[in-house]
Amino acid sequence: MGAKERIAEAALAEVPEDGAILIDAGTTTNLLAEVLPTDRELTVVTNSLTIASTLSSWTNVTLMMVGGRLQRHSMAAVDDWSLRVLWNIYVEVAFVGTKGISVERGLTTSDEALATVKRAMIACARRTVVLADHTKIDNDQPAVFGALADIDIFITDSGVDPIAAKEIGSAGPHVVAA
Repeated sequence: MGAKERIAEAALAEVPEDGAILIDAGTTTNLLAEVLPTDRELTVVTNSLTIASTLSSWTNVTLMMVGGRLQRHSMAAVDDWSLRVLWNIYVEVAFVGTKGISVERGLTTSDEALATVKRAMIACARRTVVLADHTKIDNDQPAVFGALADIDIFITDSGVDPIAAKEIGSAGPHVVAA
């Protein structure tokens, strides 16, 4: 099993028994969607066409799509339409991906349209879990979408440098190395 698959499996511990969750677009979050439990009723909110396609036939999932302009490279909905939906919903847990995470800059991604949507995702959730492999640590990107104190759990892989994990954990989130 690869690093991203281990991260997705570890994230299952944060999926509630019932209720609503949000799953952000991304490669690791896609893997989480593929392994969601089928023995419980969940509402899944997503901005990802890929995740929506994966979950569209699951009878235990009520699927809610966040609309907006489609970013073809990420297959994610972004911009104002997305924000209108996210400002008006509440989820128990948001599972969010990131292109960069560091103590200095927090959570970062490649462009502002994605960053704006990710900020709204964090704001609409009771708890936020960030899923990212260790290569995203100190890989700062241009658009900041949150501080480490904004997230509850950071799930990464066992390749994480222990010192980096401790520094990130000291800044806010509980760090899990899967």
